[in-house]
Amino acid sequence: MRQAGCILVLTALVLGLTSAPGFAERNLVPTLERSFDVCPDRPAEPIWMQEIPLRQAYQRVLIQDIYRAQNLERIVETGSCACEIRFPSWDDADGVFREAHASDERWEMLEASDAYNRRANEVRLEAKAICETAGNW
Repeated sequence: MRQAGCILVLTALVLGLTSAPGFAERNLVPTLERSFDVCPDRPAEPIWMQEIPLRQAYQRVLIQDIYRAQNLERIVETGSCACEIRFPSWDDADGVFREAHASDERWEMLEASDAYNRRANEVRLEAKAICETAGNW
């Protein structure tokens, strides 16, 4: 009897959730398409970064960390949060990675990621204030 009661409650719950207004209206299909409210024309990561094997994902993370640190520092240095400053091409970050880190061991890349994150976090609040004033945060 108890099992039948649980099934009845569960069925009522499922029916209640699926018939709730707005449920059918939502598009819950995941997508890999990215759209941004701020600076929608930002450059995509280089294809080679997207093709880095999962076992070496730390390389991609390092390049992303370099990119983030460079961009936040550039915002503070220039006092501008124009889209081309906040989201420039990936060339500079790619160059730094290739020149300074491409031959590093995994642990060295992880340490470098940590260092770039610290650099970014040191200027993040100042960059955020500049970008909020510009409406680009």
